[in-house]
Amino acid sequence: MSGSKGSARLSGALLKPLLDSVDCVLFDCDGVIWRGDQVIPGAAEVINLLKKNGKRVFFLTNNSSKTRRMYAEKMATMGFSVAPEEVFGTAYCCAAYLSTVCQLQGSKVYLLGSAAMGQELEAVGVRHTGLGPDHITGSQSDWANVPLDPEVKAVVVGFDQHFSYMKLNRAMQYLTQQGCLFVGTNRDTRLPLEGGKIVPGTGCILQAVETAAQRQAQTVGKPNHYMFDCVASQYGLDRARCLMVGDRLDTDILLGSNCGLKTLLTLTGVSTVADVEAHEQSGCPERRKMVPDYYVDSVADLLPALQG
Repeated sequence: MSGSKGSARLSGALLKPLLDSVDCVLFDCDGVIWRGDQVIPGAAEVINLLKKNGKRVFFLTNNSSKTRRMYAEKMATMGFSVAPEEVFGTAYCCAAYLSTVCQLQGSKVYLLGSAAMGQELEAVGVRHTGLGPDHITGSQSDWANVPLDPEVKAVVVGFDQHFSYMKLNRAMQYLTQQGCLFVGTNRDTRLPLEGGKIVPGTGCILQAVETAAQRQAQTVGKPNHYMFDCVASQYGLDRARCLMVGDRLDTDILLGSNCGLKTLLTLTGVSTVADVEAHEQSGCPERRKMVPDYYVDSVADLLPALQG
């Protein structure tokens, strides 16, 4: 079903065959089960009923500002029953990538990111430097000779509210050194907020560093297959019996297509039916990979199939 040429709206009892065909449901968070700090009506009941009906449920978010435990605690306040081990955010997945794929346990990275990312790195034995503000001092000639930590083996870029020219400069200086790895959490350029408002996302920071360093980072978040691989390797998932539910075509749905999963778009977040139709009509194979198998107005549309 993944990679189909068209997308079908599902509702009511029509959703039951889809849910019967999967053992695991992977949810994006913001725009799917909540918007900002407001839970999507019916979302908590859907999650809890899926688990009651024997489905495995996991949460995949590109937001790197929270640890797994912080997300589980947030969800608990919204009525979800979620264990930290069911949450796969880019802070955790980035730490897993650095420790298992890059083999950086015991090494140090220069981190453009959040305190939560620092905590996830420390949990897998990766040391870090760079958190917090980095103010400009001296003249331009001094900036080119900014002090660098000789132990740093990689530059890691996530969401950093303290991002600055000096941080950009320091990251660039590290990345000009031979053998320095370059890893980013995700490429989302905008973060949607309640009321249709938006703010710049991690992708803006990552693109700035890539431009300065004249290098491209390896990213771990959606739509990169590593995020699903991270879940599947720990829980032995059968991708043919997994459903990816998301609100963004270029991250959530593309991840599903990249990994051979069934895909379901919800219309409570970023992408619209018009976006789906534009991709359907495109002659570009990459754009057609962003067409979901199905779409619904909201995850609450799953309730009749779960209650019956």
